[in-house]
Amino acid sequence: MAMTSCQETLEERAAREARSYTEKNCPIIITPERIVMDSMTFDAATHTIGYHYRFMGPLDVDSGMKKDEMRELLLGVLRNETTLRVYKDEGYVFEYIYRSQRNPQNILFQAKFTEKDYR
Repeated sequence: MAMTSCQETLEERAAREARSYTEKNCPIIITPERIVMDSMTFDAATHTIGYHYRFMGPLDVDSGMKKDEMRELLLGVLRNETTLRVYKDEGYVFEYIYRSQRNPQNILFQAKFTEKDYR
């Protein structure tokens, strides 16, 4: 009797992990009264893993944010994150989107990192 194995593709795995993470953990309060993670997503067409956050309280304004510093901080975290290695090895894109709590349509900060950024 021949045995066949079912293996999910990396894209299927990414979609499953994003969905599961969101269902089990979100929303997550990252910083009390300031930052909440709402979801993790995966776009198979672009191989983009997305992290969706909300700024609250004093951070829920666009003025005064040091966007270059925030981008460098996120890039440093991404470079050092070992749990994402399989995705980084395949050149996936990582996107961080921070929206306003008061006006969720308003994106206060957005950063997208490709393989050339995090290698």
